[in-house]
Amino acid sequence: MNDVSELKEFTLVHARALHLPPALYEGVLERVTNDEDGAPGSWAVEWSATAAALAASGELLPAFLCSAMARFPFVDGPARHAAYEQARSVFDRWRAPHPDIERVRVKLPGGELACWAGGLSAAEPKPLLLVTGGIVSVKEQWAPVVLQAAQLGMAVVVTELPGVGENTLVYDRESWRMLPAVLDAVADRADVSRTYALANSFGGHLALRWAGQDPRLCGIVTSGAPVGVFFTDGDWQRRLPRVTRDTLARLTGVGPGDGTALGTVLADWALTPQELSALDIPVCYSASSRDEIVPPGDTALLRRHVRRLSFNEFDDVHGAPAHVQETVRWTFGSLLAMRDGAAPS
Repeated sequence: MNDVSELKEFTLVHARALHLPPALYEGVLERVTNDEDGAPGSWAVEWSATAAALAASGELLPAFLCSAMARFPFVDGPARHAAYEQARSVFDRWRAPHPDIERVRVKLPGGELACWAGGLSAAEPKPLLLVTGGIVSVKEQWAPVVLQAAQLGMAVVVTELPGVGENTLVYDRESWRMLPAVLDAVADRADVSRTYALANSFGGHLALRWAGQDPRLCGIVTSGAPVGVFFTDGDWQRRLPRVTRDTLARLTGVGPGDGTALGTVLADWALTPQELSALDIPVCYSASSRDEIVPPGDTALLRRHVRRLSFNEFDDVHGAPAHVQETVRWTFGSLLAMRDGAAPS
């Protein structure tokens, strides 16, 4: 079982970023008293009940988002599995009137992943925006961004990290290779030579490693991405929120609670100063000064070694839950500036 107080804390940024009404998510959080699988008042049960009521009244998008919250941070038993299946079912109902949202599957030697895409066109290929979240968010949470493809003047593809949602790959040091594979899958309908990544948290780490390997990636916008110290500092890892440690352990295949084994797995994931210094693309990074997941040494590493860095910082915790709207404005403002050649050079 997860620590309920941690679940409530870390779900706030997702609830606010996804525009759930405060009265709705605050009401659910008040009713949650435990995380026992299927028990009255439990995390999955309360969020799923709210989702079912919303779906019954035809409010499909908030219903889906509540189901996604019910499976947060990962599927670990029947109740969260049912919530995830409910989320996928409601999402399919929501996207039915939106033919511009299409499914893209990508097969790799170690597994496969699925994406939601919009704005793809063989006749008029547009620059590509690749979107991915972190270790706790399914791709459907960010799929509404696909509907903004025409407004952005870009093709948009949204996916999820290994072990999350439908992604059957194992999360390891080489997981960045899934990102160029996504580009290959849509290269006939998007101008992938002009690709930009909106990749938050651990997705940002993958994008930074990918950037040194693939000239098609022209810029990265990220928030709260671990970079180097996070992966090598065992003391910092032991102080991480339990939900973060448990989720990483699950995705990497390490036994739950085995912090030593997790540290061993993560030890060579750090991006080196040489790798960061070699980057010749704009990187827009939003940090939180009181981040309990990303250590201060990581933002210092970026400042010292990334030549084309635009740095933004909020006085907040991981994900900046008290500054969600400011983060959204900064994110899309940075993306458009980057695409139009106005990002840091």
